[in-house]
Amino acid sequence: MRISATLLSATLALILSGCATQRPLAEAEAGPIAAPAVRAASASTTAPNSATDKTELGAAPNDLLNAVAWQQTSMEARLLSEQAFRDATDRLDTALHDRNWDALPPDERINSARELSPAVILDVDETTLDNSPYQARLIRDGREYDDATWNDWVHEEAAQAIPGALAFAKAATTKGITVFYLSNRTADQSAATLANLRKLGFPIANAQVFLGLGEFVPGCEQIGSDKTCRRQFIGRRYRVLMQLGDQIGDFATISTNTIEGRAAAMKPFDGWVGERWFLLPNPTYGSWAPALFNNDYQQPVQARRRAIIEVLRTR
Repeated sequence: MRISATLLSATLALILSGCATQRPLAEAEAGPIAAPAVRAASASTTAPNSATDKTELGAAPNDLLNAVAWQQTSMEARLLSEQAFRDATDRLDTALHDRNWDALPPDERINSARELSPAVILDVDETTLDNSPYQARLIRDGREYDDATWNDWVHEEAAQAIPGALAFAKAATTKGITVFYLSNRTADQSAATLANLRKLGFPIANAQVFLGLGEFVPGCEQIGSDKTCRRQFIGRRYRVLMQLGDQIGDFATISTNTIEGRAAAMKPFDGWVGERWFLLPNPTYGSWAPALFNNDYQQPVQARRRAIIEVLRTR
């Protein structure tokens, strides 16, 4: 999602950006509730007191800074997102009219899809909804992710749409395609999430199109925040034309969360990316980060940072 170096210092800020806000792999694939890690007190929504607060802006480096600034302000971030959704929209008709077209991994397809109604699957956080203001608050307040502040943010229902997402969802709906929102937000956050999506104009066929963390799927055992069972559940009734997300776990199962294991998980699907699967940029968090420090969040932050530094290439 990024690597650069004057590049090395810029690279480090972006590559390490997930380290400050991640959770273990069992909870790390679909969004802030499923990705970042640590427990802390609620982040204030007011600016810190520059005279007394040790987290005064600029007082200490923060690995999230470059990542969030890029996500919020760069033309590159906007264009990449719009490009992904535009390319997906351009392929909808082809996918719709090809009865053999299916975006579910073969091992998740337990029935024939040919005669099923069409659907697309959208991840929510950093694919449909932009949560960078929450990440910016963490930077401002000198904190790491925690459940309480994240829950407060979700219930504000204030996230804006990722560029291109709304146009894609509307285009799919006009073609008779059901849009599913597959997220690792928790069940008690579903109403606020749907309200946020509706405020922005996203098509919501009914409350059942939102499948959050903990959704029970008969005959399938969910492991952590893995989305396999929920994708399979959608596939029982729909032919999935496309999947869109910001992490590879939004598309397929990662059996081993290492650099090599993640590459192996994607190898069978090289030809699907940009055709059936569309990946959105997210430099702020994801399971790619814990893959670099053995998925061990019990380590102190500095130990995690050292582990990541050790894997950086300097030539």
